Amino acid sequence: MIGRLSAWGHGPWAGQRGFDSLVQVATGIASAEAAGPGGTPGALPAQALDHATGYLLAAAVLRALTEQHDEGGSRLVTLSLARTAAWLLDELPARREPDADADADAETAAKAAADPSYDPEKWLTETDGPLGRLRHAVPPVAFEGSPADWSRPPGPLGADAAVWLTA
Repeated sequence: MIGRLSAWGHGPWAGQRGFDSLVQVATGIASAEAAGPGGTPGALPAQALDHATGYLLAAAVLRALTEQHDEGGSRLVTLSLARTAAWLLDELPARREPDADADADAETAAKAAADPSYDPEKWLTETDGPLGRLRHAVPPVAFEGSPADWSRPPGPLGADAAVWLTA
């Protein structure tokens, strides 16, 4: 079982080093974080690509280990910060036709377009809050009696006091 994580994945930048903030800039997340039209680009208030890709890698490894236990053989799971950024920005190849000039991701994109399990919609919801309507992931763990949603929506950066919540 091998789990592999990189900044850029396959393609022309595959051999380049990178980290969360660089990938945010390169993929347009920094522009999306600008405060309105003509605003100064900014980074997310957390290393969201690191966190999200780490969780996805852990889930992929667990899934691969389960398959390996049931079917035998070896497994390789490969994730990248850039691919997570594309997913968060709703730009995965599953959402469009594969580009004829695309690199090794073209085959993966074709499979994704035909495979409904690549559709993240069942894991997303929308909530109204101080920032307007927000599309976000549902809580990661669901079991009988668990919360079906977050207790409150996120607010503007810096709006909350730095204190522990007790309820």
